[in-house]
Amino acid sequence: MFEGLIAMTKKMRVPCLLLVVALFLSSAVPEVTHAQKPAAAAVQDDGDFAEFVKKATTKPEFLSPLVDHLPKKAGVPTPKDVLGYHIGTEKKLTYVADQQRYFRALEKALPGRVKTEVAGKTEEGRDIMVLFVTSEANLKNLEVNRQNTRKIADPRGLTDAQVQQLIATTKPHYHISAGLHSQETNPPEAVIELAYRLAVSEEPYIKQIRDNVIVSITGVTDVDGRDRYVDWYYAYKIDEQYDGGENYGDVPYWGKYVFHDNNRDINYGVDSLRVHLNWYLNWVPPIWHDLHEAQTLLYTFSGQPPQNANLDPILYTELPFFATYEVNKLTSYGMPGVWHFGFVDMWSPGYLGFAAANHNGMLRMYEIFNQGGANTKKARLSGAQTQRQWFRPNPAPAGEVDWSIRNSINYAETGVLTALELTSKFPTMVVENFYKKSANAVKRGADKPPHGFVIPAGQRDQSQVDRVANLLRRQAIEVHRATAEIKVKEGTFPAGSYIVKLNQPYGPLAKTLLEKQTYPDPALTTYDDSAWSMGMANNIEVKTIEDKTILDAAATLLKEDVTTPGLLSNPNGAIGASGSVYIVSHNGSLNLITLRYHLKDTPIKAAKAAFKVGDREFPAGSLLIPSSDRARREIEALGLQALAVQSAPSDVQTIDVDLPRVAMYTTWMNTEKVGWVRLAFDRWEIPYDLIHKDHVQAGANLRSKYDVIVVPPHATQNPNGKSIVYEQAKLSKPLPYKKNDKFKSLGMYSETDDVRGGMGLAGAAEFQKFVEDGGVLLTLGTASFFPAEFGIAQGVDAQAPAQGFYAPGPYVNSEILIPTHPTMFGYAQKTLPVRYAGGPLLRAGPPQDAEQFAGTSPDRPQVIARFTGGEAGVLSGLMRNPDQIRNRPMVVDAPSGKGRVIMFANNPIYRWQTFGEHGMVFNALMFWNDMGAAGAAKPSTAAQ
Repeated sequence: MFEGLIAMTKKMRVPCLLLVVALFLSSAVPEVTHAQKPAAAAVQDDGDFAEFVKKATTKPEFLSPLVDHLPKKAGVPTPKDVLGYHIGTEKKLTYVADQQRYFRALEKALPGRVKTEVAGKTEEGRDIMVLFVTSEANLKNLEVNRQNTRKIADPRGLTDAQVQQLIATTKPHYHISAGLHSQETNPPEAVIELAYRLAVSEEPYIKQIRDNVIVSITGVTDVDGRDRYVDWYYAYKIDEQYDGGENYGDVPYWGKYVFHDNNRDINYGVDSLRVHLNWYLNWVPPIWHDLHEAQTLLYTFSGQPPQNANLDPILYTELPFFATYEVNKLTSYGMPGVWHFGFVDMWSPGYLGFAAANHNGMLRMYEIFNQGGANTKKARLSGAQTQRQWFRPNPAPAGEVDWSIRNSINYAETGVLTALELTSKFPTMVVENFYKKSANAVKRGADKPPHGFVIPAGQRDQSQVDRVANLLRRQAIEVHRATAEIKVKEGTFPAGSYIVKLNQPYGPLAKTLLEKQTYPDPALTTYDDSAWSMGMANNIEVKTIEDKTILDAAATLLKEDVTTPGLLSNPNGAIGASGSVYIVSHNGSLNLITLRYHLKDTPIKAAKAAFKVGDREFPAGSLLIPSSDRARREIEALGLQALAVQSAPSDVQTIDVDLPRVAMYTTWMNTEKVGWVRLAFDRWEIPYDLIHKDHVQAGANLRSKYDVIVVPPHATQNPNGKSIVYEQAKLSKPLPYKKNDKFKSLGMYSETDDVRGGMGLAGAAEFQKFVEDGGVLLTLGTASFFPAEFGIAQGVDAQAPAQGFYAPGPYVNSEILIPTHPTMFGYAQKTLPVRYAGGPLLRAGPPQDAEQFAGTSPDRPQVIARFTGGEAGVLSGLMRNPDQIRNRPMVVDAPSGKGRVIMFANNPIYRWQTFGEHGMVFNALMFWNDMGAAGAAKPSTAAQ
């Protein structure tokens, strides 16, 4: 039949797309529509709901025939029966516990169709729940279907007959998630009603969905953030007036560490995000559909350029196929403002739902018009969203529109039901495409170079190397350890090296993460980062291997995460006796600062310069620690390299490694960039106080409390020092963020009587006094505008890049000018790859004399490292006009009074990602009062 159809289309010159649609329809499940009513009388419509939804929807065109009614089934509670209100009731938002209470009630009433499971816990101990809805037969077969889907995800070893049997008998698993971003309040409401409809309705199209699709729903992805935002809404935003009145903004914290960046955690450093990844890898649903709110009125993701070429081409046909169908159906219902294309691209692999595309599935995403609460508001629509385009055939109406929470829910539910309907029509296509993408990934790694990557053993810091292996394994990428020397055309690598062979299902993901990012079109922008190369991010060597023999290299598959073994040795092969000293090499390991804090009561010294003990070299910054059983255990547990000697070398100049009292400053305007630094400090067990504007008011006497204050980056449209000092304007009433019995999620992590305002000039003066009295101010990225603009770092100027500059997170080259400065201890190379994303362009003296500011004068700024700039200095990703950063300082040490300001133009602690740069910050903490001792010193040789 297909051959005849093809011949006919050639003869009639029918467009290829019509041929594809005809082929799909010829093999599809017989179509049923929402208009077909069930024959049985067991389900009737809820008259109260029908009246409610008509009134709650502000215009008829914002409602569809899929959601203008609600079925009722005897013995099964509707959402209103449990929650006390219809979903989409004005000024009603649902807490997570109540949503989960409803899901469990639905499961209890319909155990044959509904199942809940707890995927894991959040940082605050709340359950992360997933609900399944499908037919009775599918639910009984749920575990078998899971196992079959996992076999399809890794089809190696299957025969053609086994593959065909699996495709024919496996139901597509369609996963839906909501509430990743807590101010996007309505998707968590919509999925409550969606779950009920899917479980109860006997409409033919929904029965077809239940019969042909396994649906799972994560009702709230950021559980902690959802409850905190709902508390904030009920405390303040419920009274907002949208006719020119005040907006009471966003709650300062969502989750423990991050909020919007929970959709950017490329390495899954946040525990609760790792729960979602692990759940996905256990179930591997071929489709993951993530519901967001932002665009007018519903944007459905279709995978626009720039596109990651490592992902299978099939994906780039699936995405527009689904998106176009949804635009078609919702437009046919008369719903305006439904569109695809022109928003999110397919470049960065770091979004949470991208886990599906990264693992040969299909990520899907909606952006629904943002409500930010549950109040009906006046929306004034204009611009591109109100203009007709080929991808937006029925644009949103221009002008003023009343927009309600129920409008958003109507769009969300109608879209998802349409997507599920399409899936139910082509269940075999979805499963077969999933298989083909997985099989193609294995074949591509076997047939086309590169065939693998080698992370050589024997690098300076094995703990960084092992971290990369573990981060790859976290995403189910297979990593092998070589059992013998590897000889390929790219070189010879020792036994113990890690091999990532690309003839595996997740070979494309490994390639995406490990290779240099070559941006496909410099004229295009990107929604998020343009680069993330793991070798550069971790400051380790990763070799791309095109020699196919790497696939046959003798190696064992890692079955569990690697623990870096510490090495405590002695020149004579035995541990020294009582009274000996441990020399711990400063090889760049981030665990060095953890060791120092674990041994906080032990007096520890560090070498000012490199030295030798016999033939063994020790870099500057290496620690000299009195021996003890505890010190030995800590060194070995932290994967550090040490030597036991009878006494410290007598001719090695040392400094005392005094532990500082550390504070971290946060604005209330944006706590997220601070959150990533907090996460790093917590993971490496660096104690600190989190302080804010209330702590630095006049007379704060910061120096009496702290030795070092860290100011992480802040995010604004136009970052500058003023945005740190003044933060956000004061409104008509205070906005306390404090613990209270009514709103139990507020007041977590920090408290204030009013989040408005900022530290003001009085606070800036306190920072200046802190530095002049001997404190160290450490500013990262955009925070470095602050000390330059307010005269705290004298002799340093900060400018924003000029027009035409664009740097969405590329990795660029930097040159270390003062390798003897304590900030650079552990960095042996002359150049260092760092991530840059538009931080301040610093100047410390005349630009033509930059080298002279790399001196050791105690009374003027020192340029410790600088960007090399130019096209050659862009190592991975995209930077337009890179000459703007040529020879601009990257790290500056600016003395002031008795103290100093250490300013980073880059952000060394960016997300859970730039581990190769963390060491500069950790050094600045460990050697906070040793910066004046940064002069050059000659290496020495000590006797054994």
